[in-house]
Amino acid sequence: GKVWEKAGVNLSVIRGEMPQTALSAATEKAPIYLKNMGLPAGQPVPFFVASLSCVMHPRNPFCPTMHFNYRYFELDKDNWWFAGGTDITPAYFDAEDMKLFHGTYKQVLDKYDPTFYPTFKKNADEYFVIKHRGETRGLGGIFFDDLNDRDQDTLYKFQEECLATVTQVYVPIVEKHKDDAFTEEQKEWQLIRRGRYAEFNLVYDRGTIFGLKAGGRIESILMTLPETARWEYNHQPKPGSPEETITKLFRTPGEYV
Repeated sequence: GKVWEKAGVNLSVIRGEMPQTALSAATEKAPIYLKNMGLPAGQPVPFFVASLSCVMHPRNPFCPTMHFNYRYFELDKDNWWFAGGTDITPAYFDAEDMKLFHGTYKQVLDKYDPTFYPTFKKNADEYFVIKHRGETRGLGGIFFDDLNDRDQDTLYKFQEECLATVTQVYVPIVEKHKDDAFTEEQKEWQLIRRGRYAEFNLVYDRGTIFGLKAGGRIESILMTLPETARWEYNHQPKPGSPEETITKLFRTPGEYV
């Protein structure tokens, strides 16, 4: 459409069995859960998962890409967890946008636990890293996994509020920038950053790896990839340019609130 080059929503509600290797892709605590369940090596793992995820790639280079995913995973009544988060991936840095995004999520998370925002922001900064590039995919957000330290109703409400916050933080940013004028060179830079987005999702993203190992539907798993992307041999931003400014933030994550 006019604003969105590509956007997709995945709703997954799945009950079945998966190889133990797939569980390792789904959670870093797989050995703990397998030990708790007493499953012998090689025996498939029963599971239930309910997940809602979305990726939005706008046309305008000054509108950031947005991704969120919130999910509940259960192996049995004693081994379950909530996971997910919201993160933002701009091609150009706007301090006000990042203050709105991170500041609003901090307010939401502080209501539940003052340790949530600093912990989950750090998780996002460390998770969304393109290791072979030495840079982050975007400018972070919140990310958590294996959240089961309080009752399920409280954690469900927490996830519900995190999801509702997406429109509060993202719609104003898109409205602000969707009609900004841009040059061909700025569009090319956006496509180069989209290439980075594709690299992370195909090489490192835990959801992509889990989906492929668990035998999921390929079209849904690859929904997150942008419609268009670009790669330039040894591309380096010009010194002092807006492109260099945000590249420095990709290499050294900042604080925005």
